[in-house]
Amino acid sequence: MQLEPFAQETETVVVVGIGELGAVFARGFLKTGFTVVPVNRNTAMSQVARGAPEPALVLIAVGEAVLPSVLTEVPEIWRDRLLLIQNELLPPSWASYDLVDPTVASVWFEKKAGQDSKVIIPTPVTGPASTIVVEALASIGIPAREVDSEAMVTELVAKNLYILTSNIAGLDLPVGTTVGDLWSHHREHAESVVDDVLSLQEALVGHQLDRPELVGSMEAAFAGDPDHKAMGRSAPARLERALLQASELGIDVPNLLAISDRQG
Repeated sequence: MQLEPFAQETETVVVVGIGELGAVFARGFLKTGFTVVPVNRNTAMSQVARGAPEPALVLIAVGEAVLPSVLTEVPEIWRDRLLLIQNELLPPSWASYDLVDPTVASVWFEKKAGQDSKVIIPTPVTGPASTIVVEALASIGIPAREVDSEAMVTELVAKNLYILTSNIAGLDLPVGTTVGDLWSHHREHAESVVDDVLSLQEALVGHQLDRPELVGSMEAAFAGDPDHKAMGRSAPARLERALLQASELGIDVPNLLAISDRQG
């Protein structure tokens, strides 16, 4: 089947993965005047690329578990215009796929089915299309800010620290424990996870990090939504990935291993 080009390419944004987050971004792009071209799991990206070979942006909005397989399938003509929004991102996450300078957003808002977006703190964005992304989010009432690539590494580590600490520490706590409870009433347990997570993050980025600053950022995020549940459904998978990374890098993470042992 011959595909007709989608509008003018510079006015087009492709969204790969129309889940809750993908739909939020799509609404922002639509509101700021872009034509949004969706790609769902039953659509080949190569087919869509024939109709939209040079869009302004290609948002990869799939979950982090399937991100590697999706990145291997991204058409070559799109590879210099990607936007990545997954949790657990760091520069090696895209460098291993020869993506030199993608646009990256560290998403600090939550969207669940049947609920409005819930902002925790403003979302930092970096990369060639960061202005487009910030304007799109602002148009639907979600605060975002542009940062440079060096600052973004710290921002990504801060998000990883928040996600991994709350999820992994939460595995040892009663179902329903909030991040506010975790930090107020289970601080010693949480801090043991923080130590291992930051050791792993330092190994992944290849240099030492400002640990007090990162813990302060995590505390600010906890304060932004203290009733957020500490352990999500993906917590066991996050622990498994962290332990695999630590093993591959030769990093000692005794507290994470102890939690894994207690999970059986």
